[in-house]
Amino acid sequence: MRELKIHAIYHHFKGNRYYVEGVARDSETGEEMVVYRQLYGEGALWVRPKSMFLSEVDREKYPNAPQKYRFEEE
Repeated sequence: MRELKIHAIYHHFKGNRYYVEGVARDSETGEEMVVYRQLYGEGALWVRPKSMFLSEVDREKYPNAPQKYRFEEE
């Protein structure tokens, strides 16, 4: 699995940029969640399972995606 870098900027395959604040754990499941901030608009915080954050783009759903992974470090 790919390594997540904390305090790094990542580019989403749909074009926006995000700053990774850290990793948290779901209180019910213990699953690692990436906490990240959008670097546009209101700068909202988001969370997503770490495994999904680091996953490859679904090529069946997005065959023309410009990058291999859902989020790639800049």
